[in-house]
Amino acid sequence: MEKTRVVMIDDNKQLIEAVKEYFKGSKTIDIVYEARDGVEGLEIIEKRSDYDVIVLDLIMPNKDGIKVLEEMKEKNIEKKIVVLTSYNAPEVIRQVSELGVKYYLLKPFDFSDLEKRILDLNNIKETKSLDLHHNKIQVSITKILHELGIPSHIKGYQYIREGVEIIFEHPETIGGITKELYPELALKFDTTVSRVERAIRHAIEVSWNRGDWDLMEEIFGHSVDIDKAKPTNSEFIVTIADKLRLDYHKV
Repeated sequence: MEKTRVVMIDDNKQLIEAVKEYFKGSKTIDIVYEARDGVEGLEIIEKRSDYDVIVLDLIMPNKDGIKVLEEMKEKNIEKKIVVLTSYNAPEVIRQVSELGVKYYLLKPFDFSDLEKRILDLNNIKETKSLDLHHNKIQVSITKILHELGIPSHIKGYQYIREGVEIIFEHPETIGGITKELYPELALKFDTTVSRVERAIRHAIEVSWNRGDWDLMEEIFGHSVDIDKAKPTNSEFIVTIADKLRLDYHKV
């Protein structure tokens, strides 16, 4: 099978090197070109044709990612694009969708998620525009978890973020956190159910020590006595999903 050839445009040298290292030896993906700013990136986009997917950061020197996308549209350059950024404002998600972006990944991210997005994008003949609903939910979950004081580098953060999204989209799963959700997370992240449970519990403990207490009272005050005890893993995930569901119904 022919490899998917990728142009990566990001001003973070360490990130580019880490991504290249991750795909080193990959049978499916090859980082063929790299650029550290929008000017250099646009030059590659215009002059080269031997690539399949662009991975593009939004915040860069000289020419930012939005400007790159705008110029591509002006010049009728149609390419498959994954936006990779820490800038998660909903209006920006909508803007890049209108400029032809198919996938939007928030930093920090799992390399496996980037890999899946690249392969999915290159394998779809007729791609739809960016799934705004899905991305808005991801942004909302990320915002809440950050405000609750859960650092994004710990394993439990990833498991909780994924778990909340699953419960949000499939509320029927609420009754099967242990028997359904944990195994699904363990399979996705290539780990064990017990490690998923422990990592989530640890993340909740970290949150309780450093999070926004007013927000905790707002989210969990009706479901647990936050002065006496932390919520269980199930209570934590389900309550956040419920809050998001109520927020979206208000919109």
